[in-house]
Formats: sequence, C-alpha cells, structure tokens
Amino acid sequence: MEIKKPNLKRERTAATPEVLGTKGAPLDRGHPFYFGFLAASGGVCAITLLRALASASQVFVLIIISLFLAAGLNPAVEFFRRRGLSRGTAVTVVVGIVLLLGGLIAWVVVPPVFHQVTALYHNAPNLIAELKHNSWIDKLNKNYGIIDSLQSKVTSSVKNGQFVVSAFGGVLGVGKAVISGAFSALTILILTLYFLASFPSVTKVAYRMIPASRRDRVGSLADAIVTRVGAFVGGQATVAVIAGIFAFILGHAMGIPYATALSMLVFVCGLIPLVGHLLGCTTMTLVALTKSPTAAVIAFLAYVFYVQIENYVVMPRIMKRSLSLPGVVTIVAALVGTSLLGLVGGILSVPIAAAILLILDEVVYPKAANS
Repeated sequence: MEIKKPNLKRERTAATPEVLGTKGAPLDRGHPFYFGFLAASGGVCAITLLRALASASQVFVLIIISLFLAAGLNPAVEFFRRRGLSRGTAVTVVVGIVLLLGGLIAWVVVPPVFHQVTALYHNAPNLIAELKHNSWIDKLNKNYGIIDSLQSKVTSSVKNGQFVVSAFGGVLGVGKAVISGAFSALTILILTLYFLASFPSVTKVAYRMIPASRRDRVGSLADAIVTRVGAFVGGQATVAVIAGIFAFILGHAMGIPYATALSMLVFVCGLIPLVGHLLGCTTMTLVALTKSPTAAVIAFLAYVFYVQIENYVVMPRIMKRSLSLPGVVTIVAALVGTSLLGLVGGILSVPIAAAILLILDEVVYPKAANS
C-alpha cells in the first residue's frame, strides 16, 4: 500500500501570513487636529462622568453615611471580639443592642413627641399671638406688622391643612418623601451591616491596590483615621444624648411648652458639631418666650451655661481618643458641610476635616520640611 507523503511546501505556504501592505508613518501627535480631537474626547468623557456622578449623588451619600456609621460601631464590635466572640456574632450583638435601644426610645418617646408636635402645629397661631404680650415685640409689630403678617399666614395654613402637604410639594410629594425616606433608611441599615461584617476584608482588599512599598504606611494612616472617626461618632452621639436629657429636664422644670418635642430637637441638633446647639438654643428660647420673657432669658442663659460645660468638661472627657481640631477649622468645616449636604454634611464635616489634618501632619508637612 502506497503511503502519501505530506506536502510540506503547501503547508508552509498556507501558514505564511497574508501580506496586507506595508506600515505607514505614525500619526503626528503634534498636529493640531490630533490634539483638538484628543482634548475634545477627554472633555466629553469628563462631562459624562461628572453627570453620572451627579445623578448618582444620593447613592454616594448613602454609602458615605453607611461607612460613617460602620466606623462608629466598629469599636463596639472590636470590644466584643476581644471578649472571644467571632466577628459575625459581635456584629449581631451590636446591631441587636442598637435596634433594641432604638425601638425602646421610639416606644417611649415617639407617642408624646408626635402628640406635642401635632399640638404645636395647631397652636402655632395662638403662640405667635402671645408674642405680642411683650411690649418690645408689640411695639415692633405696630411699626412693621411682622407678627400680624406671620400670624395670618400660619393661621391660613393651619385652617386649610395645606402646610405639611405644600411643604413636600403636594400629596404625591408627601408619598414620595415617605417612600424615599423608608428606602434610604433600609439601604443605610443593610449597607452598615455589610460594612460592619466585612470591615477587615474590605480594608484588606483596598490596601492591596496600594504599592507594597507604601502599603504599611497607608494602612496605618487609614486605620488611625477609621479609629478616630469611630471615636468621634460614638462621642458625638453621647454628647447629643446628654444634651437631649438636659433639654428635657430644663423644659419640664421650667414648664416650657412641648418640652419632650424640644428635647428630641435638641438631641438631633446636638449631632451637628458646633452649629447644632445654635439651632437648639434658638428654638428653645423662642418657645420659652411664648410663656414669658423671663422664662426665655432663663432658658437662654441655662442653655449657654450647659454649652460651656459641654465644651470644657464633657467633650474633652468623651473625645479623648478623637483628633483635636482648631476652632477655626471646626467652624469652617461645619459651615461648608452644612451648606453642601445639610444635616448630613454638618455631621460628616468634622471627622473628614480631622482625617485631612491627620494626613497633612503625617505626610504633607514632613515632606515639605524635608524638601
């Protein structure tokens, strides 16, 4: 039987790549058209990215809040881990304690607060009218009609029942605000649980993106920032609780109307560094003014006295592990954060400023000194 030999010449010919022509000269990168096209493409990409980030800004805010809360609860998780619990069990215990305390506070505080806020809403015209009992305010009203104008607007809004509805942009706006708030709260809760449970693994993955020569240094700085942010969150929450308790005791001791609702407002304002107590003091003084000018002066002086005790006695003891900030930096950070993101920005601004100062002290200033 004859065996055919393979045609090596034909196989070599088939394996030879097809000749498609010779390479031309490279593009002239210095040509104006090339530069203009490249610059225009970069501008379009930058604008598209900025619009995408702007449209998803609410999502980024929720992520930042969740990271902030996770950093604040992480010291409590580490406390239970040092007692022998696994991270999952420690996270479950911490979240359970937080939810239990939140539910207890809601069960005890929400009904009277809701009742008093409703009463305050319906009695707002009468409270404004009582301001005219003060001779100085009555004289100001006779000259400029401020109280009468404010009273007429509030009375019409209360009688028509459109104040709350119009504040949210109509009936659909109210429903949208409720659904959006519930969805945001659920999202923050889920993200906080995820970040708490996987905090070490998330930071480990993030650190792997850093060059090995700088990984230890960056990791130490990041861990210090997370630790101080956590200390700040826990300390600020403690200070806010103390402020709310003070407002509750002061309001009931002086017989100020809607003392429970005011104490909750002071608690929320106490979460905002620096400028929060300004809002709380102003609100409490105005409500106390509806009772009498003397009550308003006493409430104002007592609140200012408490703020001094908080700044010089309570805050230094609670914030021992947090990064101390100069007063000017705290003021600027709080004002900028509040103007950008409102309440959330005011809460986040101070720890972010502390983190920036830590980076400046550890990285920027030494490099500038050695240059």
